[in-house]
Amino acid sequence: MSDARRWSIVGLLFVASLINYLDRATISIALPLISRDLHLDPTSKGLLLSAFFWSYALMQIPIGWSADRFNLKWLYAATFAIWSFGQGLAGAARSLLVLISTRIVLGVGESIYLPGGTKIVTLLFPPEKRGLPSGLFDFGTRCGMALGGILIPILLVHYGWRASFLLIGFAALLWLIPWFAVFPSRIRAGEGKTEEKTSSTERPSLSDAGPNSKAQIISRSGKSADGRGFRKLALNRDLIGICLGFFCFDYYWYLFVTWLPDYLVTVRHLTILKAGLYSAVPFLVFGVSEPLGGWIADRLIRYGYDETRTRKGLVTAGFLTGLLLIPAEHVASATAAIWLIVGASLVGLATGNLIVILQCCAPAEKVGLWTGFENFSGNIAGVLAPLLTGILISRTGSYSPGFQLAVVVLLCGLASYWFIVGELKPKTALSRD
Repeated sequence: MSDARRWSIVGLLFVASLINYLDRATISIALPLISRDLHLDPTSKGLLLSAFFWSYALMQIPIGWSADRFNLKWLYAATFAIWSFGQGLAGAARSLLVLISTRIVLGVGESIYLPGGTKIVTLLFPPEKRGLPSGLFDFGTRCGMALGGILIPILLVHYGWRASFLLIGFAALLWLIPWFAVFPSRIRAGEGKTEEKTSSTERPSLSDAGPNSKAQIISRSGKSADGRGFRKLALNRDLIGICLGFFCFDYYWYLFVTWLPDYLVTVRHLTILKAGLYSAVPFLVFGVSEPLGGWIADRLIRYGYDETRTRKGLVTAGFLTGLLLIPAEHVASATAAIWLIVGASLVGLATGNLIVILQCCAPAEKVGLWTGFENFSGNIAGVLAPLLTGILISRTGSYSPGFQLAVVVLLCGLASYWFIVGELKPKTALSRD
């Protein structure tokens, strides 16, 4: 496969991730209007914001398993269509219960984004070159939040929240046209000139499927990798550390996603338009930091720096910037608060490296499944962050406890990546399972 086509696929993953988070951003930015229309209190708002993560989290392991086995061209397209319909139908909701139901459908569809994208990058690029494409395709999520901060308020002001959901959801289906045009029916890892030389038993196809697929790696004992069960996998030390660390990272991130626009309107007294615009800046900085952090690590590793220390070091640097979120809630000036939140968005430097850490620790034929476990853990945090923040706001009348808790949880993740996750060396089922 040519480099142009591989990067075109990464570009489509970027756009899909952008649409993914544009859909998620709609509910957060529209929350003040929805709350007024449906008469929601802070606890009900927290419930609505967390509903997406119920199905999204539960789907991670099944969708990761599917990404390792089925044709990703069709799997990604089908789930993309499901999430677009879930987003669009939210515009027809007339009650909190119905709106929650559409968020659950959205969560089912959007579950493919990280396991599917990570699997595709793993197959298209060798380990030392995965930082940039990993950060780039996930950069789309932050661009989606940034674009949402600009576009969604305009739609809300001119058309209302119901029409905005309908338009954003169903217009996204146009993405399927270039996806089917660019993504080939079958791709085998190593086709590109810059790929590592690998055998078919070490690197599966993007379209492998079925029990006799080459992606089913046979161990020395003669047992299929699928026959080992989930129990041994769930007790893998690297996977445990990755899941704990990603839980901490996602708790912090989902505080941003779900509560930042409402915070700017409620506490900083910005209009919907201004809140959307100013919330776009930290999301954009978070996004730009993702491929930048991955690129920096890739370059340092090519210069001879140890991969484990380099990637974990950049994760540490990124996580530490999250401390800026604590003074952001206490300063008197809204402008100063926004700039501190922008600084706290440099946590994005860690993201591309977090993805590569998993890719290095997981057997190549189980990257999708490992990502499913990781993202399941992360989205348990997605359930908890909006709920706990809403409860804390109700009880204290302040956003400070919620912000502080998110920072503490984020920093706890460093212990997992440094002391539980081991050396970053690619594994196969024969060497690690």
